[in-house]
Amino acid sequence: MSHRLVIVLWWAFAAALPARAETNHAVVSPLALTEVLAGVNNQYPPLLAALIERDIAAGRLKGAQGTFDFNVFARVFGTPAGFYESGTLDTGFEQFTGLRGSTVFGGYRLTRGDVLPDYDATRTQGAGEPRIGLRMPLLRDGAIDRRRAALYKARVDRELADPFIQRQQLDFLRAATVAYYHWQAAGERLRVAEDILRVAHDRAGALTNQVHSGLVPRIVLADNQRLVVARAIGVMQARRRFEAAALALSLFLRDPADEPLVAGRERLPAAFPVIAPPAVEQLAADIDRARERRPEIARLALAMNKLEMDRRLARNQMLPNLDAGVTASQDFGREIYKDKTEFEVQAGIELRVPLQRREAKGRLAAVEGQIAQLENEQRFARDRIRNETRDAFSALTAAHEQTLQTRLNVQLARELQGAEEERFRRGATDLLALQLREQTAFDAEVLAVETLAEYFRALADYRAAIAADLAAPAKQRPPNP
Repeated sequence: MSHRLVIVLWWAFAAALPARAETNHAVVSPLALTEVLAGVNNQYPPLLAALIERDIAAGRLKGAQGTFDFNVFARVFGTPAGFYESGTLDTGFEQFTGLRGSTVFGGYRLTRGDVLPDYDATRTQGAGEPRIGLRMPLLRDGAIDRRRAALYKARVDRELADPFIQRQQLDFLRAATVAYYHWQAAGERLRVAEDILRVAHDRAGALTNQVHSGLVPRIVLADNQRLVVARAIGVMQARRRFEAAALALSLFLRDPADEPLVAGRERLPAAFPVIAPPAVEQLAADIDRARERRPEIARLALAMNKLEMDRRLARNQMLPNLDAGVTASQDFGREIYKDKTEFEVQAGIELRVPLQRREAKGRLAAVEGQIAQLENEQRFARDRIRNETRDAFSALTAAHEQTLQTRLNVQLARELQGAEEERFRRGATDLLALQLREQTAFDAEVLAVETLAEYFRALADYRAAIAADLAAPAKQRPPNP
């Protein structure tokens, strides 16, 4: 391969590279992580889908509130043919109040037709008979019943939507952070690959003059030409990695039209953020913080509230039914039955006792077993959060130490490369030794970039472990039953 052909290849590869930021006259600000995370919180479709869980829970709560709906009825019945021919209009209402399981009811009844016998309780004359009454359970279904328990659990389910959303949000923010630093690392690796290619290309001119002057054999120039081609291939591979990383990041980064935004090289920050060593003395406080903030803890606490309500309901079902009721009625009008002229109050108590109560006992045993299971889950969740936090802290500490070592590795590799370049200029070494030094320096820089990316990935894991990006949760308070 001639030197001229290598130059043509170099310019072809250079033309395929993205334009540098300094050649772009439009002012483009570097892409910051805060911009990516804001896009996740405001525009990321999976998070928006998770937020709909609140609407779903609110709909279920509204359905459970139907047990308190005001009910009305109307019916018409009678005896069109027979000894006593009559017709009756009966209307009324019923309202479950939820106060000690009481129900208020009332209505109006009017009968028209033949004179009815005394034993017919529905008979009225004159203007009809309005009535009002109250039913109240004294034992079973007094403190709690199925309807109030269902409403309570629907309220808990509405609150359970928040831990679900927060868990999704933590995962999405962590994934967006990792994608951002992977994109930045891919950009840095592309820059390093272009730099080492540029070194080999710039050396080609000097070697050409030395070959023409007879100072070095032509095979040295050919070896450098091969190196240019090999490094140009490396640039193409690095560019492909960067493009893939930019596409992965675009899932979290969106434009005002809510379309994925592919960030180019012009938006790369000048350098990675300054790293800081993890504070060992902060670990204990972070573990406590994680146990307080992690949505898993809130979810388990709310689930326990639901089971406690189930236990209350199951214990209530063990009680006998003792229901009291009172009804007041008064017939109005000129022509009314003589036995209906007085204001009438009816009261009564009804007792029903299921002797075996197997259903209630079975439900209570099942609920208490579920509560025991959940208590173990809560204990294990606290242990798991503690271990996850410690593991993430350990990974962050190790990544920080590796970044320090890789920086030193880069510094030493560059010193050796500089010394080898000086020896090569003086003719004290050959091109192969210089190539090895350049490759070693390149590998050291790539490793440093990858280690920095690993540090920020570990930092994202640690922040997710302690739920650092979530607002401080309010203290869990069970909703009113």
